[in-house]
Amino acid sequence: MSRILVIGGSGGLGRAVAGALADRGDAVIVTSRDPGRAEAAAREIGGRATGLGVDLAMPETIAGALTGVDEIDGLVITAIHQDGGSIHAFSVADAVRAATVKLVGYAEAVRALRDRFAPHGSVVLFGGSAKDRPYPGSTMVSATNGGVSSLVRTLAWELAPIRVNALHPGVVLDSPVWRKVPGNPPARTLTGTPITMADIVDATQFLLRNPAVNALDLHVDGGVRLMDGPVPLQTPGA
Repeated sequence: MSRILVIGGSGGLGRAVAGALADRGDAVIVTSRDPGRAEAAAREIGGRATGLGVDLAMPETIAGALTGVDEIDGLVITAIHQDGGSIHAFSVADAVRAATVKLVGYAEAVRALRDRFAPHGSVVLFGGSAKDRPYPGSTMVSATNGGVSSLVRTLAWELAPIRVNALHPGVVLDSPVWRKVPGNPPARTLTGTPITMADIVDATQFLLRNPAVNALDLHVDGGVRLMDGPVPLQTPGA
């Protein structure tokens, strides 16, 4: 049994990860910007799950919000700020929030917890396929996901022997964000098989448990980054 903190675990891919970890018997702490939503998600997940309010868009509050978290074996951060604007309709406020959440917020959460990792601890930070496969409107999404890769490499040095890895999902068609998008055809992959939430959960568990994997960018995209031509879908947040 492990103790895992999932920041962004009240919804989407984070919720799927948190649920799977709880199902195997781990003590899971799920967070949301809204403490009530985090607590509701924890009740739904059941087991030994608990909820906590943490807002990565307000990095000066993160350390205080995490004060009650004791020693943890793993940290998974999936939280994002959905910003799909193009450079032609650039929103400074949205851009600042997106960068704050995914770069400053991720880094500050790790910093605040750095002395509370078990000796075999592991960190998994979520990026996305847009870092390698940009599309019109992905300016900040691509930039921040690329930043996650750089952040992982520096943190792996600074936190050693704690392991730090990045997971970059492709288009996950059965995720809540994609189920809301009308009229999109199935995403192309080299395998011909769509990426599922179960695939992302399995990849996250692999990164958490394998002691030889460190400072890795793990692409869970069916090989789509090798394909020629435009990105097959407008990818919200990926």
